[in-house]
Parts: sequence; C-alpha cells; structure tokens
Amino acid sequence: MNLNLPFLNRDDALPGGVTRPTWVILDLSGPFPERQPGNPVAALLSRTESLEALAARVQKLRGAGWLHGVLVRFGEFTAAPAAAHAVRGILADLAAEKRVVAYLPQLTMTTLIAASGAGELVAPESAEVNLGGFGVESTFLGEFLKKRGIEFENLRVREYKAALTRFSQDHMDDHNREQLQAYLDGLEGAWVRDLASARGVSEDVAAGWLSADLTSAQAALDAGVITKVAYEDELVGPASRPFEAVLDLLTPHRPAKAKAGRVAVVPLIGTIITGKSRTNPIPLPLLGGPMAGSDTVVAALRRAKEDRATKAIVLYVNSGGGSALASDLIWREVAKSEKPVVVVMGEYAASGGYYVATHARTIVASPYTLTGSIGVVSGKPVLTEFNRRHGLNPERVGRDRALMYSPARPYTDEERDHVEKGILEVYDRFTTRVAEGRKLSKERVNELGRGRIWSGQDALQRGLIDELGDLSTGLTRARELAGLPHDAPAWNVTPKNHGPLPQFAQEAAQVASVSVNVWPFGNERVLTWFDQDVKVR
Repeated sequence: MNLNLPFLNRDDALPGGVTRPTWVILDLSGPFPERQPGNPVAALLSRTESLEALAARVQKLRGAGWLHGVLVRFGEFTAAPAAAHAVRGILADLAAEKRVVAYLPQLTMTTLIAASGAGELVAPESAEVNLGGFGVESTFLGEFLKKRGIEFENLRVREYKAALTRFSQDHMDDHNREQLQAYLDGLEGAWVRDLASARGVSEDVAAGWLSADLTSAQAALDAGVITKVAYEDELVGPASRPFEAVLDLLTPHRPAKAKAGRVAVVPLIGTIITGKSRTNPIPLPLLGGPMAGSDTVVAALRRAKEDRATKAIVLYVNSGGGSALASDLIWREVAKSEKPVVVVMGEYAASGGYYVATHARTIVASPYTLTGSIGVVSGKPVLTEFNRRHGLNPERVGRDRALMYSPARPYTDEERDHVEKGILEVYDRFTTRVAEGRKLSKERVNELGRGRIWSGQDALQRGLIDELGDLSTGLTRARELAGLPHDAPAWNVTPKNHGPLPQFAQEAAQVASVSVNVWPFGNERVLTWFDQDVKVR
C-alpha cells in the first residue's frame, strides 16, 4: 500500500508556497496514567504524559483546519492494556477527521492496541515483533521464606482468593491458575476484536496472528497486521513539524463554562489503606507504590459533594483493593451521595477496588480491566524459626489474645477460628453490598465471588459492571445523569490542603519518613485485596 504522504524530504524551511505545516508529529511514550496530578505544582513538576493531556492535544489537532494529517510516533510505550485501549479511542477520534499514521518500531500486543486507533500502521523493516499473546508470571516465595525460617499464615475466603498465596505457597494452585487463564483469555478476546475491527478483517484472521509466528515487519505486512513497511525518514518531510512547534498555530481549547454545572473526578489509585494517601518508593511486595488513603479519598468525595457547581462525580479506580475497613469507609461515601457517582475502572479495580464501586449509579470498565476478586483474606508472617536461628527471643507478658497477631508464633486453633469468623463476616458484608448495588441475589454474587477475578468483558456479561469504555465514557455518563451539556467541564478533585507545606512537599516528607514494616496495613488484618503482581506481558 502506498501512503502517498505529501512530503518525503527533511528540511528546516517549509516548502515553497506552504505557509503552515501540513503534518504534525505526535510522540507517544511512557505509561500514560489517566489524569494529571490534582495539585497545580505537582502537575507542573510531573514529567509523565497522561491520557488527559493526550486527549487535550488531540482536541486541538482536530480543530486545525490547515492540518492534513498526524504521524503518531511510538517510543518506549509502557502503558498497560487498559491505558492502551484508551489511547486507541483518542486516536480513533482524531482519525475520524484527520489522516493518522502510526509509526511502530516495536510491534507488541499493547502498542498495537493503542495504534489500532490510527488509520494506517507503519513499521520499519527492522522492527521488533512480539505478538505471542498475553501471559503473566508470578514468583512464589513460600519455599524461599521457609528455608529462611519464615512461614506465612494465610486465611482466605474463598478458593480463588490468591492475594497472599505467593507468600504462603511454593507453587500456583489450580484455582488461581484457572482464573488467571480465564482472565488472559478475556484479554486476548478483546485484543482480537480491537485489531479485527481496526484492520477490517474477521476475528478468526486476527486470532490467527497470535499463532502465526510473525518475526518481521514484512511478515506482519503480508499477514495484514500493518499497512506498510517504511522507515521514519520516508514519512517525515519539510511540511511536517513536531506538536510542540505548532502550538502557536493551534486554537486554544476553551472548555465550557461551568454555569450549567461541572463534573468532579476523584482518583483512587493504589493499595487502599486507612489514613492519608501516600507513596512508598520501596520496590518490595506488599510495601511499594502508591497507597490510596480512605481519609484522603473520602475528603475529596466530600469536597466534590459540597461544591455547588459540581453536579456529578466520577470516581476513577485503579486499585487492587487493600484494607476492608478503608474500602468500606469509601464505599459509604459513594453510597450515600445525593449526586450521581459514576465509577470508571482502570487497569485494576479488584477486591476493595470493586467494593467501593458497588453502589455507583454506573460502572464503566475497559475490556482489559482486571476486576472482581470478591473475597477476603487475612494473614501474618510467622518468624518462630527465623528468631530461633538468629538468637532472637520474644518474651510475652499479658494476655495471649492481645498478642495474637504477633509474628513471633503461629495462631492457636482458637485464634485461627476467631480470625476465620471475622473474615467470614466481612465476606458476608461484601457480598451483601454487591447484591444490593448490582441488583443480584446473594447466591449469584457468591457464584461470581469466592475471590475470583474477571476481565472487564467477562464482568459485563455477568452484570458486575454496566458498560465498556474509559474515562471519557464515564464523563459522558456522568453528564447525562446530571442533565449537563455534553461539553460540561470536568475538574480533578483533591482534598483541601492543610498546613504550611504544599501538598507535594507534604508527600515528599511522608516518603522520607517511611518505615519498613513486615505488615504494611498497620493493625488491620482483614483485607479485601488482590495482589497486584499480575503484569501482563
């Protein structure tokens, strides 16, 4: 296929008779989180491109009457499948009005999801091709820890609840393998549908690409995956400019005034904990990454409710859950909201991340979202042998029940019964929340629950969510529920800042004072949590 681009040579000056660039180059790289930081200073300091910023750029390009086309250049694109699917939608909106060519030095599962929104897909002759489907790999630490004198108590409801099994077991059990395989099958089904639709082929043909042993750009072209093999210099010429070079030519996007009302976007990102949100930079299981504090999320929801101009709320969830208590506190704030709340799910919205969504008016998820995991888990590390080997001797005074969560010894039978009773009560509360919010019977929720995860597509078929889409979809639904015009503005909500330090400085101070604990949830032992060590390759 001949691209017939209007330029072939590179030069600093525009060609004769051309007063404005006819093509713009748009670079895409990084993980593409959904929103910019809510704090203005933090947003200014952020070096990570967001989906929100990309959508704003595309909106400007769509309105440029002088623009013929856009070359989307994929660099180190590290977005998860759900974020890649959102990029796909943004590029598809642009392709509806402009010619869009995607340049892909690496043909991977996720880059093709994103690039499939473009009308034409181009790769260099030397492109790396990795279209082997999706897979996950999890390292089980049970035997490793045991050899070092550390065991792990793992009490769970029910058989699919695998949050702590990699610490308590030395291998993956059959139930966990079953649910992960079903989740991956769901992702591959979504990929096949996306690529078949984009390339104008049947789903059988697109599915065949996963087993076709494609190893080169030419093979991908012959199979119909891409539209042309070409190098970048064959696509970029004197009538093209980077997006940053044409900013002065683009009409500033003026968001609608909030006279009729606006939509608030509240983020819930990371492991759910009680207290304030924070980020722990330590790259260790259970310890690292962003943590969504119930105090912070509830305060943001309340600020949105109190804002007179806000008529609806979108809660953006990208979390595998965490504390059962914190999840319930956030759920309560959603459930009692008089303003309609729409939940939009990102890469994860599992366990506690699903719990908080149950009473939203509408739940939107990507077909690539990992959700469900309606179950409960509790546990603790046991350091008895570790202490013996290293000459450590914990001594007790007082009631054993007061020290039952100590890692110095395992639970007694009585204590184990006590913990199991507690997590069964939480599981009953969790399934009740789902049944009431989703209008399902408790029996049906238990069938869908038991700790099992689902892809967004499977969750839709089972009534756990309402619609497939992304944040743009969620904002549209929120505006409809509130009776707002389609272009009503949205604003990112954070709690009001307190104290002399700006919010980003407060977070930096919290990071600097992080202490490493064996158990990151403080005194809370009952978790609605899905271990997020599921990274799709």
